[in-house]
Amino acid sequence: QNTMRHIRHDATRELLHAQGPLLLLITAIFTIYFAQETAEIPWWGSFMVFPAAITEAWREALGGHLGIDQLKEFGTLLSYAFLHGSPEHVINNMLFLWIFAALIAELVGHRWMFATFAFTAVSGALLHVVLNRDEFIPMLGASGAVMGFEGAYLGLAVRWLLPDPHVWPMSRPISPGQLALIGVAGLAIDYYSLLSRSESNVAYAAHMGGFAGGLIMAALIPVKPRGARHR
Repeated sequence: QNTMRHIRHDATRELLHAQGPLLLLITAIFTIYFAQETAEIPWWGSFMVFPAAITEAWREALGGHLGIDQLKEFGTLLSYAFLHGSPEHVINNMLFLWIFAALIAELVGHRWMFATFAFTAVSGALLHVVLNRDEFIPMLGASGAVMGFEGAYLGLAVRWLLPDPHVWPMSRPISPGQLALIGVAGLAIDYYSLLSRSESNVAYAAHMGGFAGGLIMAALIPVKPRGARHR
């Protein structure tokens, strides 16, 4: 019994060491969603992306009026990724964030994992704004960043011969190529949905922008992924 307890303790410590910062990020996002759900006043409205507001702030900045109001609007290009619209929305995003962000953290470290989250959230929001620049419909959710991690993993798999990853809930390692194809398939679905102008509240452009941002991040990361080999 003591041996089993020791094994569980070591496994928990190993998990926290490997994924602690990512689990803190996921916990923070769940906490923010709980605050959204329990608030009497919708305080989060000013943290969502409103494409028309971003467009106007950009025009004002180009005209020489770059102040607090414009910077606040630009800040929503990141803050929206911490907000969610329903329990299904946040649970699905956090599940896939856990899978793919954990892989990036394992390969290149937590600093690059956080940088990828921020960069791809912004790149996803930017493409959404560019394609919907006069829309007043708000956008929220971390799915752009989730797709960003999928793009980053694909980019690393192209650059390096990566070790076979263990992906929960599968009990055995799978090939990096098979895992990267999941992201490619998701991107193809988003592209088709965007072209067909599917009547949905899903921000397909943000998914595509996040995925593209992930590919860019993979090209910029200077460190060799752990366990990888040169092609």
